[in-house]
Amino acid sequence: MQYEDMFRSVLRAFPTAAVISTCGHISRDLFNFQDREGNFYLVGSMGMAAPVGVGVALADPGRPVVVLDGDGSLAMNTGGMLSVGATGARLLHVALDNGVHGSTGGQRTVPFEDPVAAALAFGYRRALSVDTPDVDWASIDAFPAFVHAKVRPRDVPVGRRVVHTPDELRERFTRFLSVT
Repeated sequence: MQYEDMFRSVLRAFPTAAVISTCGHISRDLFNFQDREGNFYLVGSMGMAAPVGVGVALADPGRPVVVLDGDGSLAMNTGGMLSVGATGARLLHVALDNGVHGSTGGQRTVPFEDPVAAALAFGYRRALSVDTPDVDWASIDAFPAFVHAKVRPRDVPVGRRVVHTPDELRERFTRFLSVT
């Protein structure tokens, strides 16, 4: 499965969600796939997608929040998972696992032996592993939830960089949160 397969699946299932994407290629891929005010791209903030997502979920508990993380970013800050699990927030944490640090040259990531078991141990209410975009999203009926998504390493050039400045990202995301 490619990244965009999972993006398509998640965005179709959660069209009104606030989406927080980790730094690097995942944010660039999401930006090139479907730039929208409800996407908050964490340019240069490796390991911080889950903690930022928790903040958004706690500030607006009625809105679904989706965190798109990478396996390298997830390993960078597993403490962020503990924060997510402790809150009970309405948050879906999707870890896109391609086995490499794609944004820094393709170095192999340290394998996370059982991310589903770790998520449950950290307090996530539901966790599963998928290798296709055909996820039964309706079966995720308890939050926070964790989806470990096996994706293929990139085999095409990465798209253009996010063109919005950090201030523009903050302003448009704030606008999205206040309107919808």
